[in-house]
Amino acid sequence: MTVRTAPVALPALRPTPGRPFGVYIHVPFCATRCGYCDFNTYTPGELGGATPDGWLAALGAELAAAAGHVGAVRIDTVFVGGGTPSLLGAAGLTAVLDAVRANFALAPDAEVTTEANPESTSPVLFEQLRAAGYTRISLGMQSTAPHVLATLDRTHSPGRAAEAAREAAAAGFDHVSLDLIYGTPGESDDDLLRSLDAALAAGVDHLSAYALIVEDGTAMARRVRRGELAMPDDDVLARRYELLDGRLRDAGFDWYEVSNWSRPGGECRHNLGYWNGGEWWGAGPGAHGFVDAVRWWNTKHPTGYARQLADGVLPVADYERLDADTRHIEDVMLRVRLRSGLPARVLTDTERPRADAMVDGGLLRRAADRLVLTDRGRLLADAVVRDLLD
Repeated sequence: MTVRTAPVALPALRPTPGRPFGVYIHVPFCATRCGYCDFNTYTPGELGGATPDGWLAALGAELAAAAGHVGAVRIDTVFVGGGTPSLLGAAGLTAVLDAVRANFALAPDAEVTTEANPESTSPVLFEQLRAAGYTRISLGMQSTAPHVLATLDRTHSPGRAAEAAREAAAAGFDHVSLDLIYGTPGESDDDLLRSLDAALAAGVDHLSAYALIVEDGTAMARRVRRGELAMPDDDVLARRYELLDGRLRDAGFDWYEVSNWSRPGGECRHNLGYWNGGEWWGAGPGAHGFVDAVRWWNTKHPTGYARQLADGVLPVADYERLDADTRHIEDVMLRVRLRSGLPARVLTDTERPRADAMVDGGLLRRAADRLVLTDRGRLLADAVVRDLLD
């Protein structure tokens, strides 16, 4: 793996024929900061004069430069994430998609997703987003238990996320996803199951569930360090995962990635592109992109991001060219987490006996020419990856 330093200018990039190509757009704005979040987001007092209008103008400039850099590639998926994209409102999110269309050709069946926080959505917003061409909504639910939401510093009411999901479906969205977090200090098994039941009752076709990770530098990490909150317990997290998986399986959902479940046809194609070695342009402050074995990341702060684009340069903070060994490691790390499994042919001569031992140990199973995590293997997915690789 080769890392380049300043002056930072991306090399020529040639999208790989036959691979899916996506555009990820990072919206850096949040009304408040959740205590567990370490994403590249900014509340109004942290923006240093940056505004949504200025960000949108800079985004258009970056996408125009991106099109010049990668050529006439067709876009299969668009994902608008954050941050809180729904703070832009319908007009802002429509302008985002217009900027993509102005510079790239979207596939006729392109998946176009935006994330949204329940408290900044409405039936009218969803109707306008559907009319603008968005095809998928991803809502942050986290929990329906008031004390869990309070610990996570979430501001929406316990029932608002499920209500918003129903509003999105009524507006014509066939694909609506809810995100849950499990393992929050103070959460019980019943809290989780009630949250899950509320999500299922909302009629969504996709659910993501992530174990709480206390990241260094966050407000939650400081509370843990002071002894105000307990770190999530690994055994509790494993039990909660099993509860989730069982309830979702009974409801007609199946896992397609360790932390993601869907009804048939509800999988997030954009994320599958990441996990299956697809390529994408990452636009916006702090966004990461990957094309032609080159990974890059943008300047983080919206002010610096906009300033560089105003000066006529891509806002690339740095990039790295992945060598064959690094690409192999990442291929194994990502694809082993998928229900479709890891093709056995990608393993090295020293990795194959390790895989055989994991099959014998009940962590992996063989499905034709692929290796797939067992139910027990999913609980230990990180260890499987670690022990499998050279």
